[in-house]
Amino acid sequence: MLSPLKKSPVSRKKKHPEHVNHERWLVSYADFITLLFAFFVVLYASSHVDNKKVAQVSAAIEGGFQQLGVFAGSAPGPPVRSESGAAGPGSGGANKANPQIPELKRMNDLVYSPVSKKQAVALSEVKKELEGSLSDELRNHKVEMRVVPDGLVVSLREVGFFDSGTAKLLPEATPAIAHIAQALGERGLEIRVEGHTDNIPIHNSLYNSNWELSTARATQVLMMLVDQYHLDPAKVSAAGYAEYRPIASNSTDEGRRKNRRIDLVVLSRSPEALN
Repeated sequence: MLSPLKKSPVSRKKKHPEHVNHERWLVSYADFITLLFAFFVVLYASSHVDNKKVAQVSAAIEGGFQQLGVFAGSAPGPPVRSESGAAGPGSGGANKANPQIPELKRMNDLVYSPVSKKQAVALSEVKKELEGSLSDELRNHKVEMRVVPDGLVVSLREVGFFDSGTAKLLPEATPAIAHIAQALGERGLEIRVEGHTDNIPIHNSLYNSNWELSTARATQVLMMLVDQYHLDPAKVSAAGYAEYRPIASNSTDEGRRKNRRIDLVVLSRSPEALN
């Protein structure tokens, strides 16, 4: 009897440990580089604006505003040729100077109009005239002058113009205000009279707060300029700022003395012409 065949044992493959992928970070890195590249492409594209089209759009918008009469004193002008030969509204001279950005010249004409240039010249003359006529007050620090973005400021100290806690002008203040009114009134300049105080609260029979005192002093000077020296009321205004616009520290007596003042701000759009 035949013996059954013996089955040979099946050989089993050995499992190797899984290999850890140390290069998985390359996927995230590649995505990051792609996004960064796209970002710089967008930046590059946005920095290269078609100046020619911008100039054409600007000229068309301004022409529309001029026809509507939005800009005072403006009127439709002759057509302007762009670099491509296309016609548009506006002034031809401005585009010839710089056809890509004609709006710069027009903005300059609006901001520094002939009126504002005349005002700057007038203010320069006023400053020189006041430096001569108020030489004693300037030397005694009763009056100070300075140039600010709004124009020329003639600052009147309380010590030479008002009694403490009142809005009544002192008799010795009249000559200085007369010189100021003469220099300003002849030129038709716009003036803002500002009242300022220190930060010490006031409460007397006349005024309940520094707001009332500063406004009353500014109004008193304004009325004197209009009633006695006949400045145009339409070109003069008054404002009271109490202690909230100091020019010195209120922690010292000297600083508080400087803050108690009346500022006559002679308005101008181009104060750099005063220097």
